Amino acid sequence: MSVTGSCLCGRVTFQIDGTLPPANACHCGQCRKQSGHFWASTDIARSSLHMTRDDGLRWYQSSARVRRGFCRACGSFLFWDPQTKDEIAVAMGSLDVPTDGTLERHIFVGFKGDYYDIDDDLPQNQT
Repeated sequence: MSVTGSCLCGRVTFQIDGTLPPANACHCGQCRKQSGHFWASTDIARSSLHMTRDDGLRWYQSSARVRRGFCRACGSFLFWDPQTKDEIAVAMGSLDVPTDGTLERHIFVGFKGDYYDIDDDLPQNQT
């Protein structure tokens, strides 16, 4: 199985080989600021991500250990890259449907916005 994805304008396109692991919904301040809400992503093996077009891909070093990938043309937030790990997080919203993906849990809910509630029965990690 493989899943494809892209930014809004198509200057960044990619393919992921294999089945997607369950996704997390991150409510931390950085994800909320960059995405405009909370951010759902799946952590995949770096080796399963294949860029098919990346002339629009740019990186923002958001901390000493993590960079965030986005499209320089349309601004789509695509990747969360902990550079010292063998995995990279890919935005669920950037994937073409069907993904056959599922949401597994909410993380950093102690930092979530005050304008929404989390109403599902998924586990919630405070950090």
